[in-house]
Amino acid sequence: MSKPAKKPEAPENTPPTQRLNRKTVPCIDGATSEETALNFANLMISPEMGSFRVITNRERRELMDQLDTPALIEALRQQTEAVHKGDMRAAEAMLMNQATALQSLFVKLTETGLQADLLRQQETALRLALKAQSQCRATLETLANIKNPPVVYAKQANVTTGPQQINNGPQTAPTGAREKVFEENKLKELSHEKQQWLDAGAPSAAGGTHQGAKALVAVHGPKKRGR
Repeated sequence: MSKPAKKPEAPENTPPTQRLNRKTVPCIDGATSEETALNFANLMISPEMGSFRVITNRERRELMDQLDTPALIEALRQQTEAVHKGDMRAAEAMLMNQATALQSLFVKLTETGLQADLLRQQETALRLALKAQSQCRATLETLANIKNPPVVYAKQANVTTGPQQINNGPQTAPTGAREKVFEENKLKELSHEKQQWLDAGAPSAAGGTHQGAKALVAVHGPKKRGR
């Protein structure tokens, strides 16, 4: 039987890999000093820089000595780009770890409350334990919604201030716009056979009215005229 080949041994004089622990925040230099200052301002208000400041604020000293600042900022930026591309694995892992931490906090606070001697201390610890349990449940619900988004079935409705109309019927092909025809009012006359004109007859002689009335005489007038 052939003996298994031995793995090549690394040379003893190979220098160990040097770990980077840079502490300077990387900033892109611009063509002018104003552009460089603007790049640094955009870096300070960026989401990854905000996360970096929170992470390193209360971190242990021995971890901060080994931490490389540009590498941490780049890792945060890569997580953001992954979410933009639809990769939610980092978000799912984050929520799951948060739920586990909240569960551990719930157990620890429950034990603290049960071991407390005073009723006030016991009540405070158990109240905080229930808050941790509620946050754990909400975190798991958020994770479930990301994994399996809920499906919403909604019907379209046209809601107005007046009467409401709900369009739930089958969709039909659109009809063309109708042309508005304005018909003028016309005097229509009957045909010649159906016309019946009145016979006015011959013109009559002109006559006056009240022919028998007589003119007034002087006896009917006043004797003295008023001034």
